[in-house]
Amino acid sequence: MDSFGTNRTPLRSVAAASATRRSALLRPHRHPALGNRLAATKLGIGSRCGGGYFDKAGVSILVQRLDAARSTAAKSQSEKAGRSVTEEMGHTSSDSEVPLKYSSGKAFPLGVSQVEGGLNFAIFSQHASSVTLCLKLPERGTQDDVEMVECALDRQKNKTGDIWHVSVEGLPASGVLYGYCINGPQGWQQGHRFDDRVILLDPYAKLVSGRKYFGVEEEKSNQLFGTYDFDSSPFDWGDDYTLPNLPETDLVIYEMNVRAFTADESSKLGSAVRGSYLGVIDKIPHLLELGVNAVELLPVFEFDELELKRFPNPRDHMVNTWGYSTINFFAPMSRYASAGGGPVAASKELKQMVKALHNAGIEVILDVVYNHTNEADDANPYMTSFRGIDNKVYYMLDLNNNAQLLNFSGCGNTLNCNHPVVKELVLDSLRHWVKEYHIDGFRFDLASVLCRGPDGSPLDAPPLIKEIAKDSVLSRCKIIAEPWDCGGLYLVGRFPNWDRWAEWNGQYRDDIRRYIKGDPGMKGVFATRVSGSADLYQVNNRKPYHSINFIIAHDGFTLCDLVSYNSKHNDANGEGGRDGCNDNYSWNCGVEGETNDLNVLSLRLRQMKNFHVALMISQGTPMMLMGDEYGHTRYGNNNSYGHDTHINNFQWGQLEERKDGHFRFFSEMVKFRYNHPILRQDRFLVKPAFTVCNSWFILLPKRVHYTEIFLVGRMMSHGMKIVGRTRKANFWHSRKEVIVLHLNMCYVLSTIHDHNSGGDIYLAFNAHEYFVDAVIPPPPHHKSWSRVVDTNLESPNDIVPEGVPFTGSGYRIAPYSSILLKAKP
Repeated sequence: MDSFGTNRTPLRSVAAASATRRSALLRPHRHPALGNRLAATKLGIGSRCGGGYFDKAGVSILVQRLDAARSTAAKSQSEKAGRSVTEEMGHTSSDSEVPLKYSSGKAFPLGVSQVEGGLNFAIFSQHASSVTLCLKLPERGTQDDVEMVECALDRQKNKTGDIWHVSVEGLPASGVLYGYCINGPQGWQQGHRFDDRVILLDPYAKLVSGRKYFGVEEEKSNQLFGTYDFDSSPFDWGDDYTLPNLPETDLVIYEMNVRAFTADESSKLGSAVRGSYLGVIDKIPHLLELGVNAVELLPVFEFDELELKRFPNPRDHMVNTWGYSTINFFAPMSRYASAGGGPVAASKELKQMVKALHNAGIEVILDVVYNHTNEADDANPYMTSFRGIDNKVYYMLDLNNNAQLLNFSGCGNTLNCNHPVVKELVLDSLRHWVKEYHIDGFRFDLASVLCRGPDGSPLDAPPLIKEIAKDSVLSRCKIIAEPWDCGGLYLVGRFPNWDRWAEWNGQYRDDIRRYIKGDPGMKGVFATRVSGSADLYQVNNRKPYHSINFIIAHDGFTLCDLVSYNSKHNDANGEGGRDGCNDNYSWNCGVEGETNDLNVLSLRLRQMKNFHVALMISQGTPMMLMGDEYGHTRYGNNNSYGHDTHINNFQWGQLEERKDGHFRFFSEMVKFRYNHPILRQDRFLVKPAFTVCNSWFILLPKRVHYTEIFLVGRMMSHGMKIVGRTRKANFWHSRKEVIVLHLNMCYVLSTIHDHNSGGDIYLAFNAHEYFVDAVIPPPPHHKSWSRVVDTNLESPNDIVPEGVPFTGSGYRIAPYSSILLKAKP
């Protein structure tokens, strides 16, 4: 999420609504068929799960005990949950059922694993007093009506340290649903939130089963279970498959949402494929045509898109389509599978998507949310896993305030990431995505949370951040921090990095926005930002590409809305416009919102192109948002997380309408950057440094040899003129580029000399409301200038990759426009 203020306030409701919701989460008090292992401690029969099994022997006696226990349990559960409990008759297993046999099992690995003769289940809980494994077997009914098989673990035989474990023989190798019921101390003030009536999801479940179709409220099951698949063959990545392994200097990142990319009917995909992993594969040609080489996917870990509908509230009309509410850190979002295929299909199709992107030379970066979970706050908890397993370990608590959850995420809870157990969970999760799904990198949502200790205090050397940077499995991965959180820990340029971590550069976003829209006094910071933000990142061995440059991201305005709205318009979110950020540094170009005024529309298009030029010529790693390549609008909504509609969905029809104009410009500008290495250097300009001469700023990279720098004079009333020239030989050791910027008011002129890899580049930005006559310096020897970009011109003349010959000594730059010239032989 972005520092621009994405809503992170947890929901509030009346007590009755909360009680209704809580009741819905309680497990049905079903006891197992007598052919299966019984919950011995609750029925007073047999041993615990340390060994042995139950078959048909003793059925009549057990049925009597089961009936008596059921009556007592039903009464107890009804009193606790405030609801009636459905009673079930005991029955024997069929002759075809294989009895389950239990043994002590082993503590590692956590989750479900295959062992000789069966499956091992292991879960961590330091403070639990009892743990019961709950199983649903597919051959014994559907997910909604099958009986629950329960196995209560023995503290003596099924516990090693703080890990509870059991091995089960006789289970199918796939399709079984499982969870845990866990009890422990009830001391709220000590940080405990145990409730053994709730079936909890295994934090290490590699697959999660729930609803099958995205956003369909009519589906019966709302209970989440872990599941596994040891039957399927390993995924075939192909003999000729290779990882892209792109240098960080070369990345152009495209931030996108898997579902929103193809969910709209205008994608012309079949209904079974729209909004799925497979849908992305169909649209890879678009990504290649645009020119991007990395996609940054909004969360694809399992999340509950209907969480806003749990109880009546002002936002219960919305669907969480962004996914920043993680339920499990290992399982892919199951409802991104095509045709409601479920978790196994989702896993396979995600791999197919990654493989297809890699084969196209596109890397896959995941937006990961380790700062909080879906379980909300103490006022309206959504207990699904961590809270009921060991709340005191998994979450940061204020032990001086009734052990309330600390909230540095804005979502009601904060994951205790630097606790040793939680830290290992995060590392295991990251390794899993790299090994199993071949993911190329991660962007860490609200990463400053990961820099806090258990009490929320900032840490100078956070163990988790360091281990991610040093981990051998993650060594090939791009690691990107969103270097702030909702508790005010703003670490842009100061994020603990070990020379590995890149950062979303929020300062770049703000400064570029302010300069392009014409704010005064922004000339110096604009030059600093497009030159690589050395003031922030030239520390130790950090590089310009550690600055992730962006003007637009998923939260906040789209690029079209940035030039169309002065204020946010978030009424559709149900919070009276209180959500979303008020400081957007936007300008509507004269009219708020939609308009037919051709002059306003022309200015808006020009401004969008100016922003894109600035982004693509900046040193650092550029990131653009899905839909900006055709001018997507959310109609002024700068916090659209809850709209599974055209507000967020890519509009393929609009893309086609603007293919030859808007899209063409954006695509050609991306390719121009890629074809000119001078725009993506791996070292900083000197010191951050500016050599200042009156109003002239000369930015020099390290180890530069230059023969000539043109000092461009002060702005005159009608334009610019060259007033001086200086020569100096062998100033440093190698011949590279020189950037000369003249900065005065809102006018920036830049000449980039490239002695190695191509022609010099001349850039000028005019953020004035009037024309500026710029004097163009002579081109290098035996070369002449060609105009590549003039954002004031109509398509296709606004960008001509091969260049249009230019022979004049001056150029009249239109208001709110930019030009780019290239020296050619």
